[in-house]
Amino acid sequence: MEGNVGLLAALQSLRHHLDPDLFPLAIGDVAADRRALKELRGQLDDYLLPRLAAIDAPLLAVVGGSTGAGKSTLVNSLVGESVTEPGVLRPTTLAPTLVANPADSAWFTSTSILPGLPRVTGDGRGEPGTLRIATAGLLPPGLALLDAPDIDSVVIANRELAAQLLAAADLWLFVTTAARYADEVPWSFLRTARERSTALAVILQRAPSEARAPVTADLTRLLRENGLGGTPLFVVPELELPSEHARLPAQAVQPIATWLAGLSADARSRAAVVRRTLTGALDSLSTRVPALADRVDHQRAGIAELRAVAERAYDSGMSAFDEGMRDGLLLRGEVLARWQDFVGTGDLMRSLESRIGWLRDRITAVFTGRPAPARELRTALESGIESLVRASADGAAERAVESWLAMPAGRDLLEHSGVRISGRLGRASPDLQPGAAAAVRAWQGYVLDLVRSEGADRRTTARAASFGVNSLGLLLMLAVFTSTGGITGIEIGIAGGTTVLSQKLLEAIFGDQAVRTLTQNAREDLRRRVREIFDLEQARFTSLIDGLGPADDTAARLREVVKAVQERGAL
Repeated sequence: MEGNVGLLAALQSLRHHLDPDLFPLAIGDVAADRRALKELRGQLDDYLLPRLAAIDAPLLAVVGGSTGAGKSTLVNSLVGESVTEPGVLRPTTLAPTLVANPADSAWFTSTSILPGLPRVTGDGRGEPGTLRIATAGLLPPGLALLDAPDIDSVVIANRELAAQLLAAADLWLFVTTAARYADEVPWSFLRTARERSTALAVILQRAPSEARAPVTADLTRLLRENGLGGTPLFVVPELELPSEHARLPAQAVQPIATWLAGLSADARSRAAVVRRTLTGALDSLSTRVPALADRVDHQRAGIAELRAVAERAYDSGMSAFDEGMRDGLLLRGEVLARWQDFVGTGDLMRSLESRIGWLRDRITAVFTGRPAPARELRTALESGIESLVRASADGAAERAVESWLAMPAGRDLLEHSGVRISGRLGRASPDLQPGAAAAVRAWQGYVLDLVRSEGADRRTTARAASFGVNSLGLLLMLAVFTSTGGITGIEIGIAGGTTVLSQKLLEAIFGDQAVRTLTQNAREDLRRRVREIFDLEQARFTSLIDGLGPADDTAARLREVVKAVQERGAL
């Protein structure tokens, strides 16, 4: 076969795009997605890439089937030597054994095929997870037999390895018995062989003489009904053997041996087997890869939803902070008490509308004569804002964790993150408190700069100077919290009066339009600083997602690559 260089390059590109962990989280039927990915990687590594790279390499026939079907006995009988170890304990084949003619052994002892299985040579018994290589002179050159673990083994690793080995085969020798031929597990594999056009022969073993004809007829019917009509079918009679390790008589397996020898001796026949299986495997990519790409899109959408959930939680946290600025609750408690110490709210409220000038004189006296209340008010306001930030961040963290726990992918992510990390995510981080304190202090400095800049205007210099930058800055900070929604009873008058008083004094000095601008700028600056804090808090969640799963263009790349494989896939 010529012209396969482009096809090989396209398959290598496909394999490259399958390298990352495409399905890290429990999104959809992730177990099936991971299994499909593993099978696709395995067939590329174990069969498609090595076979295309060496199209004339020896034919590999994998002997597979159910537990106790006599696979190892059949292999020993076909090669005329006891190269595998059949036994009464199940599972019998713990490690696969590959038997080749000595002339072909170098091909199989290398890692050209099944590169993930370490090789064991010589007379030693293969350990689980290895591939034992044996040689037999009676086996014709150009053909190797691989005794695979049971497809229905009680050991999961054995079942998975059996499936992997069958996917690496040029030819399946599927072994069943008169008692097990109708079982569902073997037929699920046979249907896979049909779907992928894998070259196949079925061997019915242990067929009692009285049941041989009806069982053979029924098995032929089942093959035909499952789209496998015309599959070579060999029948081995039930024979009494002197021991479990004994081989079948040569005449019992001669039809199988003759058929295999014909395949290995005739280059055209051997090439036809390879072409059929290779073409079927390549054709299967046209459905398997796009389906995998769809699942990649689904995985990415699930990860994006986790990110969106965390973002929405902190957007809600920001909304809670905004509400805290509007509802007047910040002006209760300590802030209210310090304000009353600061100016004496009752007298001022009575004088507010008619005696603004007198009020300004009194406030000036307070500011110049009693600096301690001003500091206490500023500290109380600072503490109140920090508490609001903390409460809003705690609420956002709690919402984010609860939302993730309600999603399978979120639960999976939190479980994999470990108790130490996930246990801390439900509350604000330890870094929030010092970060909030620094942000509020910086905001207060920004407010003072606003007042200083506005007070530099010659029209307001004298009036601003009579109060001082610090005092006017405090009034502007209070004016940021202007709404009284959520406060009931007498507190409406008290807290509302606090903000009204602050605003009236500022308007008397700077004018109403300037005060609106100053207040808006101060409010937006505070929100920006709090948003930055929340972004850092949110990053505790999104950092668990960053770099997780497939890249943005993975699904598109997979579809492009499989299209290139289809365009170059004519053999």
